Amino acid sequence: MHLPFALLGIDSDNGSEFINQELLRYCRSEHITFTRGRAYKKNDGCFIEQKNYSVARRAVGYARYEGASDLKCLNELYRQLRQYTNFFQPVMKLVRKERHGAKVKKTYDAPKTPYRRLLALPGIAKAQRRQLDAQYAQLNPAQLERDITRLQQRLIRGAHTRSRACRHRPGVQPRHDTRT
Repeated sequence: MHLPFALLGIDSDNGSEFINQELLRYCRSEHITFTRGRAYKKNDGCFIEQKNYSVARRAVGYARYEGASDLKCLNELYRQLRQYTNFFQPVMKLVRKERHGAKVKKTYDAPKTPYRRLLALPGIAKAQRRQLDAQYAQLNPAQLERDITRLQQRLIRGAHTRSRACRHRPGVQPRHDTRT
């Protein structure tokens, strides 16, 4: 895990890709509380879904990636994205909502990176702070961006090559995803 604090619980989606014996076994062995989202309550995971689009889908799109080389490339891309997003991409958190008739006034706090938010928490141990500071000091945001772009291009080339290969084989239809 790449978390600078103890993981106390996982609240997963309801799909079988999330709820499985392997994850349950892991949670039990690590003493992590495992719960699932409530059935038919689609707003339970709205913040996670927001990050799924704004980080993951914007970075890798909706193409189908297959094979060991794509997996290796995706894992490296996600490692770079994790560092870039957590250390260099500030976000604003919603502090409160006030309803005035039909209008809703939202108040946000000052933009901060997840790294800065984590350092502001009182429960973070000094050793963890030093480790995060050392990791931050070694990062170069411009190099991270170049690495992310290079990995994205490699994934796109691989997906494009597979798509062209399918079109040239008789009787094989390429898979197309209509989402944008």
